[in-house]
Amino acid sequence: MADQQQFFLKWNDFQSNMVSSFKHLRDEKSFTDVTLACEGQTCKAHKMVLSACSPYFKSLLEENPSKHPIIILKDVAYSHLQSILEFMYAGEVNVSQEQLPAFLKTADRLKVKGLAEAPQAIKRE
Repeated sequence: MADQQQFFLKWNDFQSNMVSSFKHLRDEKSFTDVTLACEGQTCKAHKMVLSACSPYFKSLLEENPSKHPIIILKDVAYSHLQSILEFMYAGEVNVSQEQLPAFLKTADRLKVKGLAEAPQAIKRE
């Protein structure tokens, strides 16, 4: 057979569409498969998003497979959890200057990509 010609197809708005879709799924609580709890309150989320944004959550979810786990986060402010989830789903979040240090500390403990400190090996480069 002769070589088949290949076509490169690209969805130009892929990233913005995915971000918009993830935010919509979160807002509608569609297909949520994990519950995060702190300070007596809960948030529903998606394992895939948590795992993609945090090696902490990825490891926790892989080591403890469950259809719909409930993860209790000790010493995490509910407002920080909400902001972290907003950052994970949208790639951006507004945090007040007074809350910023504590928020970043929480994000670091949860190893949230884009907010947590880089590993020492990366920092030196």
